Amino acid sequence: MRGSVFVGTSLDGYIARTDGTLDFLDPWAGEDAGFKEFLASVDALVMGRKTYDIVLDGGTWHYGEKPVYVLSSRDIARLPAGGVVERMSGTANDIASALAVRGIGHIYVDGGAIVQQFLRAGLIQRLIISRVPVLIGSGIPLFGELERDVVLRHVATRNFANGLVQSEYEVAG
Repeated sequence: MRGSVFVGTSLDGYIARTDGTLDFLDPWAGEDAGFKEFLASVDALVMGRKTYDIVLDGGTWHYGEKPVYVLSSRDIARLPAGGVVERMSGTANDIASALAVRGIGHIYVDGGAIVQQFLRAGLIQRLIISRVPVLIGSGIPLFGELERDVVLRHVATRNFANGLVQSEYEVAG
């Protein structure tokens, strides 16, 4: 199972404001930054319930018919039109094993707590982080506490005319 992250952050490393809103990303929302190509490369998405609700509230379902697995202990009442969504629960390793049995080999992991959980479990191999040129001062960090260092190997960095800077890393160990 290969796990990848494609995420936007403020320059100071926050993926959302403390209340979960993403409004600081709005000025850069029109930039694809390779997202469509990345999405085509994965078999499915795994995201947390908060991220799922934020995506639904945003009004645009970006994932088409790509399977989306929402990690939650609560049932999912709202479903996107045309989306394929299933609720799952368990540890990162449990989820990865269950998806591998279904023939899913490459997952897009999204949502702060879920990215952290999968990273700690050693299930993330690739990180694509787009930093927008804004400091928000506080919020939900992309990375939380780790039990050990996670060494990354820089693959590439791209900059865009709108100020967005995107770096790709592979987890080296």
